[in-house]
Amino acid sequence: MAELQDIPRLVTEFVELAKAYLLQETVEPAKKLGYFAGMSLAATAMWAIGLILLSVAGLRALVTVLPDGPYWQALAYVVFALLLVGFCALVIAVVPDRGVHDGPSTRRGGSR
Repeated sequence: MAELQDIPRLVTEFVELAKAYLLQETVEPAKKLGYFAGMSLAATAMWAIGLILLSVAGLRALVTVLPDGPYWQALAYVVFALLLVGFCALVIAVVPDRGVHDGPSTRRGGSR
């Protein structure tokens, strides 16, 4: 048993230990998660900007290649919209279906 004089010291040690544990188990992982989320958002923004710029360039190239006229321009918009939908479907089919924990894929027919 602890002596009566040791109780304040033990309480102080307990409080310090609890603070250190909470910092280690909550604050540090939250900092790492914030950094990861920030980098993920930045990468997403860069990919989105790149996709938009490439889409506009591809559409303008297709409009330039086709003959002049409003129907040809409308055809270019429709064809390019279908190409973008096909590209998105291809990306969704190729990217592995992984969760947060990077476990094996649960998609049928997946390679992992």
